[in-house]
Amino acid sequence: MFHLDDVTLIYDIDKTNKVYAIKNITTTFPDHGLIGIIGPSGSGKSTLMYCMSTLKKPTCGEILYQEKDIAISYTNMSKKDQEQLRKSKFGFVFQRHFLISYMSALENVIVAANCSKGEAMSRAKELLQKLGIKQSEFSKKPHQLSGGQRQRIAIARAMLHEPSVLFADEPTASLDHTTAFATMDLLLEYAKKHLVLIITHDGSILKDADQIIEIWDGSILDREATI
Repeated sequence: MFHLDDVTLIYDIDKTNKVYAIKNITTTFPDHGLIGIIGPSGSGKSTLMYCMSTLKKPTCGEILYQEKDIAISYTNMSKKDQEQLRKSKFGFVFQRHFLISYMSALENVIVAANCSKGEAMSRAKELLQKLGIKQSEFSKKPHQLSGGQRQRIAIARAMLHEPSVLFADEPTASLDHTTAFATMDLLLEYAKKHLVLIITHDGSILKDADQIIEIWDGSILDREATI
């Protein structure tokens, strides 16, 4: 599904002291499975995700998604096409939940739905319940919910349209351990038919991951199959 060839992103490229966010990344990701990406702060984990999802443009290298270059030249894919790719094929869970303050929990999940309202509502309620959000909390606004609840709502929103690729940056950081492992169980089930990329500092949530990639100073230090 994804193939990266010598992907590098450099900040301050015109300056003497260049900063390499990621450097010479060459790797392949499968069509489905849960892949953990782990490393210290500033190691390039999030940058790798942003480049793969077209949210950042690498300085050089090639990123192929379904054999199509989505990263560098833009000659094969316009920005409009990139936006459509993200909307139809990718789902995102960021470190911040980015919920809309005046919408309810349920409304936040279906806000960008690309199916009928009835279908979206049904799917959203199912996801919220699987993530431990009670029906009585569906109508609450973000400020009435805990940080962990808001994060789970963001996860439900990302999964609503059943994206082929789910990018999740620290999806369990604000969750207690019990809720974190229950959330990971849902993501593991989802990963049986889709690709789920989990960026995290917490290696314990990756105990059942299909693969773990360790990144250090912008480069892949190790890649290990866990099962």
